[in-house]
Amino acid sequence: MTGRNEPPEEMPQSRFDLAEAFRARQQQLESDLGFGRTVLAHPGTLGDATELDWRGMLADFLPRRYGVAKAFVIDVNGAMSDQLDIVVHDRHYSPLLFEVGGAHFIPAESVYAVFEIKQTLNKSHVEYAGDKIASVRRLRRTSVGFGTATGVAVAQEPKRILGGLLVLDSDWSPPLGVPLRDALNARNSDQALDFGCALRAGTFEAPDPTVGGELWVSSDPTTSLIFFALRLLSRLREMATVPAMDYAAYIESAQLSAKRD
Repeated sequence: MTGRNEPPEEMPQSRFDLAEAFRARQQQLESDLGFGRTVLAHPGTLGDATELDWRGMLADFLPRRYGVAKAFVIDVNGAMSDQLDIVVHDRHYSPLLFEVGGAHFIPAESVYAVFEIKQTLNKSHVEYAGDKIASVRRLRRTSVGFGTATGVAVAQEPKRILGGLLVLDSDWSPPLGVPLRDALNARNSDQALDFGCALRAGTFEAPDPTVGGELWVSSDPTTSLIFFALRLLSRLREMATVPAMDYAAYIESAQLSAKRD
């Protein structure tokens, strides 16, 4: 019998294995992508299935403040990007403008990051992804101040949009070695890739080309997804929020007017 002055027995603390959870999620994603490549012979069908798997993973993982969609990006001047497999966009300050026939059109001000999805990592896919990413970064983004509960938030300078390439395998040997670095270094600042995740090979993160730094490489295939996901979250946190879009500029661009009685 326990004495009155004895402290209660402590229950063992439950634990959650974060690394194991990510490994399990990676195995599931890798299995889904590999299954699709095995049984789907048509390139278009395979591409669609692969995109859904990657988009679903990011949509499940990212906080709800971020939207994840396949989309075109547009700006106040009416310019439009190529269609991106994944656009990570803001849900609050710069809402989605249009959805037409299942196609999404998102204002440039709303975009945090864009990704292209391919089956393998190689020079041509790095170049292709860089060109698609550049079509977004070159768009004009407006910014305007807005009222808050504590005063007026000033207009902010739009942050550099992140870009990357998501694949299952790498065609290179070693998969993340000198050929990858050469392909990345050949891109200009608009075409630069910040991330590349090859589930069966590893993940890389490149520094902001306007700042400089070393290329980070995680060559352990078993941690590809956790490295990519947590580094993406870190970079998104550094961006804070996207600028509040200037609706007046869009009204003027669309040549809308209203008469007062």
